[in-house]
Amino acid sequence: MFEYAPAPESRDIVDIRPSYGLFINGEWVEPQSEARHKTVNPATEEVLAEVAWAGEADVDRAVQAAAKAFPVWSAMPGAERAKYLFRIARLIQERARELAVLETLDNGKPIRESRDVDLPLVAAHFFYYAGWADKLAYAGFGPDPRPLGVAGQVIPWNFPLLMLAWKIAPALACGNTVVLKPAETTPLTALAFADICRQADLPPGVVNIVTGAGETGAALVNHPGVDKVAFTGSTEVGRLIARSLAGTRKKLTLELGGKAANIVFEDAPLDQAVEGVVNGIFFNQGHVCCAGSRLLVQESIAADLLEALKRRLGTMRLGDPLDKNTDIGAINSAEQLAKIRELSEAGEAEGAERWSPACPIPDRGYWFPPTVFTGVAQSHRIAREEIFGPVLSVLTFRTPAEAVEKANNTPYGLSAGVWTEKGSLMLWTASRLRAGVVWSNTFNRFDPTSPFGGYKESGYGREGGRHGLEGYLAL
Repeated sequence: MFEYAPAPESRDIVDIRPSYGLFINGEWVEPQSEARHKTVNPATEEVLAEVAWAGEADVDRAVQAAAKAFPVWSAMPGAERAKYLFRIARLIQERARELAVLETLDNGKPIRESRDVDLPLVAAHFFYYAGWADKLAYAGFGPDPRPLGVAGQVIPWNFPLLMLAWKIAPALACGNTVVLKPAETTPLTALAFADICRQADLPPGVVNIVTGAGETGAALVNHPGVDKVAFTGSTEVGRLIARSLAGTRKKLTLELGGKAANIVFEDAPLDQAVEGVVNGIFFNQGHVCCAGSRLLVQESIAADLLEALKRRLGTMRLGDPLDKNTDIGAINSAEQLAKIRELSEAGEAEGAERWSPACPIPDRGYWFPPTVFTGVAQSHRIAREEIFGPVLSVLTFRTPAEAVEKANNTPYGLSAGVWTEKGSLMLWTASRLRAGVVWSNTFNRFDPTSPFGGYKESGYGREGGRHGLEGYLAL
């Protein structure tokens, strides 16, 4: 059998400080809170750095700094704001290798995904919204759209730097100032972005970064000085935020969980569909809100597709995320690994058949092999609950109408995929799916010019594209 030689990316390009404070008003400051958290490499359980956890007083300082910076930043001509965004985008490109390694160390995702997917998209979002900064009057939101004020933004751990770009770039382009809280397990690239803001000479207070856990996020969301809240994360936390902001003046956008259906019709090109299924669920270890975690395959080709899928999974490489040959990296945390294990065990207990390829697991770190469940019923937990891991549930259907009914039989509505050679069938199916994004003969394709968001319990509001400006403007 052909063997890959190790191709590790060097971690020497990254300079991780032993300890980090908070980034407030353009400076690194020590928190008033004494709480600190150690962020670890999920592939080795090695401690990477100690990070401050902001308390209510620290969040208040950050919001006040953003409020003080808002009048100057919002009054700045759009073309001038654009210069800062262009500068940030170029700095991200210049430091892309460093940021990709840092993201992989802190998150556990394979370096080729950080390098080839995340970082190019991060830079592209800043370039794209820089172009909008002086054209807001032509975006379709009225002749004189105004910024909201201070945006409180809370991002998850699955795409730390990309989610930061999705939030910060449109907010700054519209003239808002920002207080951002990264996830507690993946703060390092957000803290590196703070240095990029300083390199770009961004005015003090325009971007502030406070690290911490749920209590820090709650303090930010509920702060009376915040005018807009943007949250990406679990549906459970999204519900809490929506309840806490109900009846207030604050504008809110939520991008929450998903349980996407990837529908493969009998006329689909089999090998292409298999690659799409693999990309849909095993990309980023399945740590993707819009992951195609439910495979709906037409009965007539189910056996052939499953055989091809298992053969393809046998070629995937799980291991060191810094190795450029790695396909599946580490699960982000011990807590997330426990959740994946619990739901997988529930799938077996409810009668589904579990299969994984022969896959050596490293001795240290948090790992879970790519897993496929067949014989899944709509009532099974693995078909209803978001697993957020490399676990695929396979269901079958006979007719297009049955496929649509099964795909929509979920409280979520973030994304879906359709695989067919017939354009009419693709359009018929897509028009009936209750999902914010429907991909045809592809999956997990993102572009800064295209809006992204969900229906039902997957949230509301859109990020990306012209639509992503609306959440940061007073209309």
